Amino acid sequence: MKMPSASATDLNKPELKHFLKTQDYTRQQLADILELMGMLKEARKANAVPQLFKGKSVGMIFEQPSTRTRISFETAATILGGHGLFLSPKDIHLGAKESLADTGRVISRMCDVIMARVDDHKTVAGLAEHSTVPVINGLCDWLHPTQIMADLFTMMEHLPEGKKLEDLTVAFVGDATNVCSSLMFACTKFGMHFKHIGPEKYQAPQMWQDIALENIETSGGKLTVTDNVDEVEGCDILIADSFYWFGQEAEKEERLTTFMPKYVVTEEMMAKAGENSVFMHCLPANDQRECTREVMDGPRSVIFDEAENRLTAQMALLVYLTHKHIQKPSEETVAFHKDRIEGLLSRI
Repeated sequence: MKMPSASATDLNKPELKHFLKTQDYTRQQLADILELMGMLKEARKANAVPQLFKGKSVGMIFEQPSTRTRISFETAATILGGHGLFLSPKDIHLGAKESLADTGRVISRMCDVIMARVDDHKTVAGLAEHSTVPVINGLCDWLHPTQIMADLFTMMEHLPEGKKLEDLTVAFVGDATNVCSSLMFACTKFGMHFKHIGPEKYQAPQMWQDIALENIETSGGKLTVTDNVDEVEGCDILIADSFYWFGQEAEKEERLTTFMPKYVVTEEMMAKAGENSVFMHCLPANDQRECTREVMDGPRSVIFDEAENRLTAQMALLVYLTHKHIQKPSEETVAFHKDRIEGLLSRI
């Protein structure tokens, strides 16, 4: 007996969308996701989150370890009535015994969303090319878009009085990380003034700046790339990140020598930014390196609000990317299959 795929998701979705980078979305689409985040966060506070991912699964591929990404996606799926499945390199044959294309095809037949936290952007892009369910970039060497949705929402929660999102001046102090690139793209898309402050050798490459400048033509934002830490003056948001990451261990000493102490976010730097400035960090943080413990634990730090909003972002992304494809059976269809299956079970 030959049967078509029994996947709960339509394998030929005309409106299939992936979330690989914020540049794939309009400003309005990103604003819609942020609005959805707000509603879901309020619903969670009231313990009244609608089961919008009920009976569905997100397959979570991890080439890199994570605290916030795994916990937030797995918890988001559960709160919404679904399930998160952790897949480490030891659990699957990604790009080894099994091609990237086949991995995407297989997981698409069993899960409703794929989230991939990978070493190379080509991996998550390849999964998206061959998957028939939404693919979410949980981090790659170039971008960290899910983190940035949490960051944008955190900025909205802590807006200075009288300011809108587009009025903000955001300073990223340190290395040109995947968080830096994603923030640069998202902030300029929303019309903010984005500053990357770091030593010349580790500043945002021209390709990133070109993308930001293209955003600015439409949004009216601004971009500053400089090694001058005095540029933090008047900034609403100061953001730090690690000075070295996986694969950069051999550069550790050179990097620390280059960045420290000039680019360490201290209470003095926060004071220079202004009394209403806010500190953010995607975590994990190497306190006393890219920022001091006093700043992390200080009254203007919102890093743990930011961390919690990873959950807020993942809930919204799971719903946003799947809500158009949910197939809701009628009560008659449910009753038909229930009676049919129970009838068989009663005879065996």
